[in-house]
Amino acid sequence: MQAVKIYTTGSCPYCIQAKALLKQRGVIELNEIRVDMLQGEREKMMEITGRRTVPQIFIGATHVGGCDDLVALDGRGGLLPLLSAP
Repeated sequence: MQAVKIYTTGSCPYCIQAKALLKQRGVIELNEIRVDMLQGEREKMMEITGRRTVPQIFIGATHVGGCDDLVALDGRGGLLPLLSAP
């Protein structure tokens, strides 16, 4: 299974929803980066993604986007193949 990295905050309902969906799809381990607790991480996230909002989700080297993007990817059948790609 591909590594999953997710930039989050502690109070973000979209972050909670995204993590729940990933768990439902078999993701056991998340590399969660809390931008509200780790100084400078939001800036790093913004440099990489061009986005300010959380969550920002990476599966392997692929930037999926936010929660809505993840849900849409799953809805069109693309999440499981991306997670299981070599």
